[in-house]
Amino acid sequence: MIGLLFGSFGLLLLLGVPIAVSIGLASYLVLSQGHLPPVLIAQRMFAGADSFPLVAVPFFILAGDLLAKGKVSEKLVEFGDAVLGFLRGGLWLVSVAASMFFAAISGSGAATTAAVGTPLVPELKKKEYDEATSAALIAAAGTIGVVIPPSVPMVLYCVIADQSVARLFLNGFIPGVLMGLSLIGLALVKAYRDNYPRGAAFSLTNIWRTFKGAFWGLLTPAFILGGIFSGYFTPSEAAVIAVDYSLFVAVFVYRDLKWKDIYHIIVNSAVTMSVVMFIIATSSILSWVLANWQIPTLIARSILALSQNKYVIIFFIDLIILIAGVFMETASALIILTPVFLPLVNQLGVNLLHFGLLVVVGLAIGMITPPVAINLYVASTVTGLSLEKISQAVAPFLLGLIAVFFLLTYLPLFIPALIL
Repeated sequence: MIGLLFGSFGLLLLLGVPIAVSIGLASYLVLSQGHLPPVLIAQRMFAGADSFPLVAVPFFILAGDLLAKGKVSEKLVEFGDAVLGFLRGGLWLVSVAASMFFAAISGSGAATTAAVGTPLVPELKKKEYDEATSAALIAAAGTIGVVIPPSVPMVLYCVIADQSVARLFLNGFIPGVLMGLSLIGLALVKAYRDNYPRGAAFSLTNIWRTFKGAFWGLLTPAFILGGIFSGYFTPSEAAVIAVDYSLFVAVFVYRDLKWKDIYHIIVNSAVTMSVVMFIIATSSILSWVLANWQIPTLIARSILALSQNKYVIIFFIDLIILIAGVFMETASALIILTPVFLPLVNQLGVNLLHFGLLVVVGLAIGMITPPVAINLYVASTVTGLSLEKISQAVAPFLLGLIAVFFLLTYLPLFIPALIL
């Protein structure tokens, strides 16, 4: 059954069949071997999508799109430039810092890449920064968009693994900051090695001016995440409040979006969400097939046969997560891999919140690894550079993020108290 399930799924992907359809067809082939009624497919699809925590997903997507299309990202970049621009290679540092902050608003890697890249790229070109490196850095920093909460993949993981969204959100800050610091360190090394120019002199007056302009954007994560962690509202309620706040800022504060723009943003967000929900629905069939035929148990036994060492097994799982991120979109890979590995990591005694961080961070890195590298595609669109040039320039940043990934893997295993 394992060969039929994953073999047919891989073949369908190679033939170019959409992931959601591939998942559903592969699961149906296995179901047909057990002569189970076809109505089971519809039942499982409905049950998979009928989850209250999933309400947060479309609203976080919409809130991120509303803020990405407006002036919030532009104001954040201006503020970042006032604070960090005086350093050598300061605009590169601004791109990472702005991405980290926008990650606390959008919950999406692609949205973060687009929101930060659009206002920064013209400035980077004007000041003669290396275009390929700039595009690669912005794309790499965009991976933080799904790690620092709110995060759509984290919500999906918690629904599948039956974990607390608020607790996983709380644990997402340290990995996101570490990823950002690693990129800042690599950018500084290149900037000093290649003798990049410094920006305008440090000025408290300029910082105060840009802070006032960015205030409403800076308030967004404090407002949303503060409400979640203080217990005033749940993550699902916070997602709806995030949309209301984003509309208020875009329409009444910055006044940069017209009602017709908002209509198009809502339509685009709905299309994005429909794809995610279709994958979730068909993956519910897959989860049922996995459980019914005890496939995760068989996979666990196979991996345990290779080694009994907990740290070696986790290393194998990490490699599979990284490889999956190369070939699959983040949400799809997460929905498929989570039910497969949950029984094994449970058996190993790994904290499920820790494993959730590993899945999200590992698959986020896949956003900058071709062929399925959504952040690189966005960066290519924003900068006009070819995907090949950006892919070559992204290598050092990719290695830096992978180093952080393995640090996040093993440090909490030796110091469990790091997981809150």
